[in-house]
Amino acid sequence: MSGLRHVVPEAAVPSVDGLGCHAGADQMAAAARAAGNSELLNRYAKDYPQGPHDKPQSMCPAFGSLRVGLRMRRVATVLSGSACCVYGLTFVSHFYGARRSVGYVPFNSETLVTGKLFEDIRDAVHELADPDRYDAVVVTNLCVPTASGVPLRLLPNEINGVRIVGIDVPGFGVPTHAEAKDVLAGAMLAYARAEIMAGPVAAPATGRSDRPTVALLGEMFPADPMMIGAMLAPMGLAAGPVVPCREWRELYAALDCKVVAAIHPFYTAAVREFEAAGRSVVGSAPVGYDGTMDWLKNIGQAYDVTAEKITAAQNAFGAAIKAALAANPIRGRITLSGYEGSELLVARLLIESGADVKYVGTACARSAWSEADRVWLADRGVAVKFRASLEDDCAAMAGFEPDLAIGTTPVVQKAKELGIPALYFTNLISARPLMGPAGAGSLAQVINAAMGNKARMSGMKAFFEGVGKDDTAGIWEGAPNLRPDFRAAHQKKLDKMAKAAKAEEMI
Repeated sequence: MSGLRHVVPEAAVPSVDGLGCHAGADQMAAAARAAGNSELLNRYAKDYPQGPHDKPQSMCPAFGSLRVGLRMRRVATVLSGSACCVYGLTFVSHFYGARRSVGYVPFNSETLVTGKLFEDIRDAVHELADPDRYDAVVVTNLCVPTASGVPLRLLPNEINGVRIVGIDVPGFGVPTHAEAKDVLAGAMLAYARAEIMAGPVAAPATGRSDRPTVALLGEMFPADPMMIGAMLAPMGLAAGPVVPCREWRELYAALDCKVVAAIHPFYTAAVREFEAAGRSVVGSAPVGYDGTMDWLKNIGQAYDVTAEKITAAQNAFGAAIKAALAANPIRGRITLSGYEGSELLVARLLIESGADVKYVGTACARSAWSEADRVWLADRGVAVKFRASLEDDCAAMAGFEPDLAIGTTPVVQKAKELGIPALYFTNLISARPLMGPAGAGSLAQVINAAMGNKARMSGMKAFFEGVGKDDTAGIWEGAPNLRPDFRAAHQKKLDKMAKAAKAEEMI
């Protein structure tokens, strides 16, 4: 294909003005605004507010939208960005199990500045748009093309019956990879809603439900939607599609649901499309006893279900949830943090299991859809930090001295250095059911096993005591040659460069 590659070259592509994606976020954002992308950045700033921290530590946000596209059937994905970025995103997508190619349109400074890059993208999309293979092609601008104003909005809406969806996911505009999922989910819902308004659309492959359905917003453990469906059944309701969807026709079915459950609270753009379609949105999730009882009541009321049916649904599962919690107790102090968006839900479940949760940090922003969870946790003395930084999470761990720290990779690393048992949130906590009776006892085994490793962690710390750390890590025959004078000289150079950059900004 002309312009489209499936193998990423190893050498980084030069980028506009020599800045590249290693330039400061402020510089990149300023360039994007100068290139005509102010409206886009203003919308992202409103959808994904960044306070109290300007930038939480997360992987490249574009991984989130890339993962959503790669999980959809009959959807092709094309990236436009610096080669180093595309290489890293492609690598991590295949590390997480992607089984298809990621398209890439390379560029250099000349094609970027002259507009040839946009022409290359347009040509590549035309060649890729095969209706026998694809329902849609997703084209994503990464940092440099967004900063340079590459106008994906000028791509045709469809080619040969294949939908073309162009999105910008710059690291300086979208704070986390979780929220980047919303960028693509929202764009696809907007496209699907326009199709529905234009005329009849295809029904889901499984057909329409004979009961009113509830759309589920947020990626979940595969068993959770089935559990939610079982809890909805006594009210005469059924679980609808999970958004982000696995195929295009599910978008129509999701928009057909009268009520949307915002299981994960950061899908701002998706919520906007559902509300524009006249759908009601319910926050929180059926997690633990309190959460399940409140959620079933709120969903039932949103669907005008009678009080008797709501009570029947609550009674059908309340006792089982209480029994599962009692049979799988968790005893110990825990700090919890992550960047998936479900941290507050997990904290609720841990507390109802008996854990002493002191701190919850999430890289996502505060939201109306997580407000009930925040209030519930605050009432129990839990410190909740939105847009939490690594420093926040580590400070909480040091201050509360937990029996177990649940967090991101660097938090887990720091905990183990301190001899504190730790679990990686994404792989070990998110990969378990959380909803209803199935979720009530799902965490206890892994949590208790980890806390039981305290003696082992203390033994390992004692064994390695004295081998040094940071620059002095390892076994040395003599004292390491640290050369603080070299460090001081290098720091002076860095300070001088920073002052020069500041002076240029003032000019």
